[in-house]
Amino acid sequence: MKFPRWLRPALFIAALLALWEIAVDLHPGQILPGPVSVAGGIVDLLEHGLLLKYVVASLFRVTWGFILAAFLAIPIGLTLGWYRRGEMAFNPLVQIFRPISPLAWIPLAILWFGVGDLAAIFLIFIGCFFPLLLTAMSAVHNIPAVYINAGRNFGLSQSAFVSRVLYPAVIPQLLVGLRITLGVAWLVVVAAEMISVNSGLGFLIVDARNAGNRYDLVVAGMVIIGVIGLLLDLGMRSLEQIKSFRWRSSEG
Repeated sequence: MKFPRWLRPALFIAALLALWEIAVDLHPGQILPGPVSVAGGIVDLLEHGLLLKYVVASLFRVTWGFILAAFLAIPIGLTLGWYRRGEMAFNPLVQIFRPISPLAWIPLAILWFGVGDLAAIFLIFIGCFFPLLLTAMSAVHNIPAVYINAGRNFGLSQSAFVSRVLYPAVIPQLLVGLRITLGVAWLVVVAAEMISVNSGLGFLIVDARNAGNRYDLVVAGMVIIGVIGLLLDLGMRSLEQIKSFRWRSSEG
């Protein structure tokens, strides 16, 4: 008998939840709540209208920080990757700023933008900018020479070369970089919301801990963060399956 592909992971998750609940019941003095209590916490958030509010707030910040970083980092990275002299000039500066954690910018973000959305968006932007910049540069370096030579042999203009050779050649690697960087953005927003804003899923976790040790809400926030992160990753992976973005896969 053939089972649906989704059934095995669903059964595995159900087994883990059952073991989690049994472990909590066997040690009732432990602080960690069971899945039943966590589900009750999620229902409580829904009843008070907080779940949708916090999810929308986090997604709003991630969307703007991620889009702004992609809008700037990808064209700059492609340009630096194509013009090697520009890369040699700016690469030392990039390598200095790249290892700095986005969370290290929190004091400056609060100083410049105050406590609010702009500070969190700035932190997400910083967290996404350098990975996307390096991905774009690497994508240009990995363009097969045969594509470049073919474009030049056909006498393509600069704009035609960019639209018909450069961008199609780098899109597959850019999609992978965008997928990974979106996960980074989701990590950064949760951390930023624990410090620099008063809404969102990160704030939910800290607020639940401080307001009466509601660990059911703490774990509920963690579960929601994980589920949304999974959905975001699946959405980005679906873009990789678009045939027009996979034309390099036939390269032999």
